[in-house]
Amino acid sequence: MPELAEFELLGGVRLPLGEYRKEFRDAQWAIPGQESWKLERRQHFREPGFASWEAFAQGDWDTSLRLLEGEREYLKEFSAKATRLGITLYRVRVVEEPIDPYLQWELHLLKLRAECGELIRVLPVGRVSTHEADRPLPELVTLGSSTLYHVLYDDSGELTGAVRVTEPSAVASAARLARNLYDQGENLAAFFDRVIAPLPPPDGDQSTC
Repeated sequence: MPELAEFELLGGVRLPLGEYRKEFRDAQWAIPGQESWKLERRQHFREPGFASWEAFAQGDWDTSLRLLEGEREYLKEFSAKATRLGITLYRVRVVEEPIDPYLQWELHLLKLRAECGELIRVLPVGRVSTHEADRPLPELVTLGSSTLYHVLYDDSGELTGAVRVTEPSAVASAARLARNLYDQGENLAAFFDRVIAPLPPPDGDQSTC
């Protein structure tokens, strides 16, 4: 899988954060009937501005979960719109153990997303080792056969933008990789019940201290 410089050599266009967010919000609905694949590899992100993450980061786990539940209606409406347009949302979440506190929080969010219609599977990090001889897999999102985004983060895990690639073979390669990993994955609900549900509440996000 290409690294950042190689994505740009493929004709990729680097988008700053605001431009990426606006473009993606529009592009995700642009082609009815498309599949969207998301591959998440990093174990830790920062999501300032998202109230549930803010509460988690400050160590208020109960409030964090309550605020997550408050997202249910929005996520149901989001998935209903995707269904009306014939858009199928797939996600592969690579997981390392022991579980990072951020990942524990995120898997609660992903459980909610799955309950609202997103198709999500979890894959242990050992299953991607053959793809990571030189470096970890990148964070990727595809929209149909037309667009691939290599999503970019700073060292702390905060979103900074993306590289948009429209070269057909690169888009197809990323979707094929995500589908292959998805086919090897475990249903999120089963993984959550087995691994995440028994965990005690985390003590916040120590990386924000």
